[in-house]
Amino acid sequence: MDGTVLELGKAGSSGVEKGVIPVLSGGAVVATLRASNWKESATAVVGDRTWVFGKQSRELTARWEADPEDSVRLRACQESFWKGSWTVDLEGILVEVVTASWWKGTRRYSAAGQLVAESSTTGGRAMRPALTPAPQLPLDHAVFLLWIERVLGRRSAAAAAA
Repeated sequence: MDGTVLELGKAGSSGVEKGVIPVLSGGAVVATLRASNWKESATAVVGDRTWVFGKQSRELTARWEADPEDSVRLRACQESFWKGSWTVDLEGILVEVVTASWWKGTRRYSAAGQLVAESSTTGGRAMRPALTPAPQLPLDHAVFLLWIERVLGRRSAAAAAA
């Protein structure tokens, strides 16, 4: 890990329009996320590419906006509810996701025994997900993993409230 942290900012901050969540690296906006409050779906803009994130069946998926609606470029599937483990397919690269800390709600992402990313939180009381990606992880993939962190954080919060 080279120490670069990606984090979700507050919606409408850092010069993005109201309702849009900035993805920040060192305080600079590197991507944006327009996430649904009611469904596990979002639209992300990374560079000049727009991604559509969503849920198909039991998987979290991503495709380019220009792709057919049933296509999938990235996917995440929960392997074990009890262990909190997931498998993520990043365009052919299989990534294992394991819980690093149940207390902090953090995860480690590894591919072929190499650490690809680690999650954390930022923001004090209004905790927001953050991700420290390995230098070789493309920004598109890191933004997808950050969205997964957001979804899993919201699921945990809903379960705790129930």
